Amino acid sequence: MEWKKGDFCVSCDPARLSLDVIFEYLSQRSYWGQGRPRELVEKSIQNSLCFGLYLGDEQIGFARTVTDYATMFWLADVFVLEDYRGQGLGVWLVECVVNHPDLQGLRGILATRDAHGLYQKVGFEALENPRSVMRMPKK
Repeated sequence: MEWKKGDFCVSCDPARLSLDVIFEYLSQRSYWGQGRPRELVEKSIQNSLCFGLYLGDEQIGFARTVTDYATMFWLADVFVLEDYRGQGLGVWLVECVVNHPDLQGLRGILATRDAHGLYQKVGFEALENPRSVMRMPKK
């Protein structure tokens, strides 16, 4: 699946993904993936529906979903490289994710520390009762 917007493209083709770009951003520059080992990044990509954001052949953004394709998807690891921010590309990338045919009718969830406004633009909303959500810490 592929979407175009001017010179930019969002693609779900796993062959186009640059593991180097994704690993470097997640493990070095994201607050949520600091220190994540490359093997873990590779495994997460292999087991997810991924979306690459490109300018020509250069990967400039990424998002992935973890889903059962029946009831829900978890949106994770969303980023746009710093030089390309402020152009609405992050919102467009997430719009492409939520409009993917395989995710229609599914409940989407995500966690963010600082990008609530971006996700609200595409329909995400804060939980009414966040205390009802639980997690299992890493062992």
